[in-house]
Amino acid sequence: MNAPLSPIRLIQQLPDNLISQIAAGEVVERPSAVVKELLENALDAGSTKITVRLEQGGVKRITITDNGRGITPEQLPLALARHATSKITSLHDLENVATLGFRGEALASIASVSQLTLTSRSADAAHAWEIDGSTLVVTPSSGIQGSTVDIQDLYFNTPARRKFLKSEQTECSHCAEVVRRIALARPDVSFSFSHNGKTIDHWNVTDIAKRSASILGNEFANARLALDEAAGPLRLHGFVGLPTASKARAGAQYFYVNGRYVRDKLLVHAVRAAYQDVLHGDRYPSYVLELDLPPALVDVNVHPSKIEVRFRDSRAVHQFVFHAVSRALAQTSATSFGASTTTLAAPSGAMPRIRGSQEHLQAILQPAAQPLQHQNSFGSQFAPASYGVAQIAANYGALFADGDRSASNTNDYTANYAPAIPAVNQTLSTDDFPLGFALAQLHGIYILAQNIKGLVLVDMHAAHERILYEQLKGALDKDTMQVQPLLIPVTLFANEIEVSTAEENRDTLHALGFDIATISPTTLAVRSVPALLKNVDAQMLTRDVLHDVHEFGGSLVLVECRNKLLSMLACHTAVRANRNLTIPEMNALLRQMEATERADQCNHGRPTWSQLALSDLDKLFLRGQ
Repeated sequence: MNAPLSPIRLIQQLPDNLISQIAAGEVVERPSAVVKELLENALDAGSTKITVRLEQGGVKRITITDNGRGITPEQLPLALARHATSKITSLHDLENVATLGFRGEALASIASVSQLTLTSRSADAAHAWEIDGSTLVVTPSSGIQGSTVDIQDLYFNTPARRKFLKSEQTECSHCAEVVRRIALARPDVSFSFSHNGKTIDHWNVTDIAKRSASILGNEFANARLALDEAAGPLRLHGFVGLPTASKARAGAQYFYVNGRYVRDKLLVHAVRAAYQDVLHGDRYPSYVLELDLPPALVDVNVHPSKIEVRFRDSRAVHQFVFHAVSRALAQTSATSFGASTTTLAAPSGAMPRIRGSQEHLQAILQPAAQPLQHQNSFGSQFAPASYGVAQIAANYGALFADGDRSASNTNDYTANYAPAIPAVNQTLSTDDFPLGFALAQLHGIYILAQNIKGLVLVDMHAAHERILYEQLKGALDKDTMQVQPLLIPVTLFANEIEVSTAEENRDTLHALGFDIATISPTTLAVRSVPALLKNVDAQMLTRDVLHDVHEFGGSLVLVECRNKLLSMLACHTAVRANRNLTIPEMNALLRQMEATERADQCNHGRPTWSQLALSDLDKLFLRGQ
């Protein structure tokens, strides 16, 4: 049987109220969306003090008060009208949006699904004025300069939407997170947030360092790196958390573009890629970062929620963020521990740098046929080295002695293990050696060292693994990309996006070491690949590279594959457990750590060393109590 024909309906204009409620479905998703829109309006009005009060998770009531410029009485009806705004007036303004709001539909959408009252007073007004969102009647009122938006019974006229809301506590937590996001971006504004009459959060005017510490907690404040880099019109600034302060969930990640909190997959990918070398397993980094760039270079008119953006040159933005965060994380070496940030030179006669030729790297990437020789402390791939430790063990403690304390009374028992080399320069600052000097080896696994703060414990295999890994990367980076032609080209079925990406980005792919030809509208042929990755599955590698080039304008797949191979090599080459090291050898490893970027973590993201302060040791033995 044929289905009955539906009756013909005439095309007709929708009433304004229904249009507003349809728009509210996108803008007013839940109470936290209302809070976000109203806070953005308050900041655009120049507010320096904002108060947020909720009742029953924001469903019963949301009241937001600010001390901004206010709205004149004749403008109040327009403030609640659809597509009415003071922030843009032309297409040029839309392409150069410098405010948080600009669409002119938030208040109208909110008023269509709630009982809204707006009270406002401008600087030159004798008193405040109030407008009712349902009747649009303006009446005199009382109040100081600024605006108060009072929203009651959210979704009272759309019960279906109200049924989709979660519990009161869940909705409150979403609202609190919105306030935190905006408060992080504006430390120059004071915020107060309360729920059911109880103050939840309050932040006074301060700087970003203190505001981020207050919101993200002391754990983040004590394990973060400051970042401030600029390149052309781009500037990235804020804080990135140390890998050791990573989380099991991606909660403490805040990225802002021109002061606007965004969730952008390109920016998240760039930051994640920068952490790839130092993050353990499925952990997530913590960060508070802001990208500043001319408004014309970013499109914020992507979605009504204004939480997504598009960049005019996504590749340039991705690479800038990736390299800026990578350089910040390179500070995670021993030199960042309360010491001089000056890069330490390798000791005279220290382990030589690895040769950078492609042939040499190809050779050492093969499995080692011989076990590590005991005579070579840092692996059989390298020639024995004179580690250049210019201190005798008996003088190590003298660097930390007070007053006229004699060096001969310090660590005399280690003198038997000291080589016959000159004594340490007594004028050398202890800041030059943040990891201190070796005392002993524990169970053939850990190095115990003394520094100015107390006791340092070093995982010698993890530390040496990072040193070798960074040297391998540095040596390879000095070479141009070597290409391996394939005797028989590898063909693969490709979709339209992959084919067009290969054709439009031929030069980029050539620079990455790929020669990819189009055989048919659905077939690609891979004729060459990077020589270092010649043993990797060519089809899978090509698809991953094409995906990265399409999404980000370049590919980090090659870097990740290359680094995985180098990491494996470093892991197998590094000094193993149960190897007995002499005092000079242990000190040589400490000096190498101080001179190596990212030396705080091994290649797998595990910490390489830990500090026990004297105060910690005193607590163990109840000293001073």
